[in-house]
Amino acid sequence: MTFASCSNKAKGKEDDPKNKTEQIEQTNQAAAPATSVISNISDGQTGPKDPTKVHKLTTEEFKQWVFNYDVNQQWAYAGDKPCVIDFYADWCRPCKMVAPIMEELAKEYNGEVYFYKVNVDEEKELAQAFGIRSIPSVLFCPKTGQPQMAVGAMEKENYIKAIEEVMGVKLPK
Repeated sequence: MTFASCSNKAKGKEDDPKNKTEQIEQTNQAAAPATSVISNISDGQTGPKDPTKVHKLTTEEFKQWVFNYDVNQQWAYAGDKPCVIDFYADWCRPCKMVAPIMEELAKEYNGEVYFYKVNVDEEKELAQAFGIRSIPSVLFCPKTGQPQMAVGAMEKENYIKAIEEVMGVKLPK
């Protein structure tokens, strides 16, 4: 099995722990959700409108549909179905290899598992909350139990195996 990943470690001012509060405040101001996102969240929705496609998550959607790390100290999955979350960046070559695999899996699992992606450059607070340092990083979240993270690009078969082992969901035939 071969893994490929990109370092997501920022250089300069961001490395200084004294600047963390300032960074989070700037991220919160820059990442104000659009009205359409607010309406999706406020209508009680617990997952993507089309579960056969990969949905790009905002921090607010993540807190509503996956886990609200501002409120909960211990992991408490909020979704009604297990999910796979791909932390990626547009400039990352291994991430570009994973994206079509996630799209295929979303179709093949046909709504039995939600597939999400989080752009670490756009959702910095979320990436920091999960300590994302290398991308792609893929988080497997079962409906109950603890999530597990895989770092690096893997072959499709390995994602299928992880979904079955971590989440107990077999690929529909």
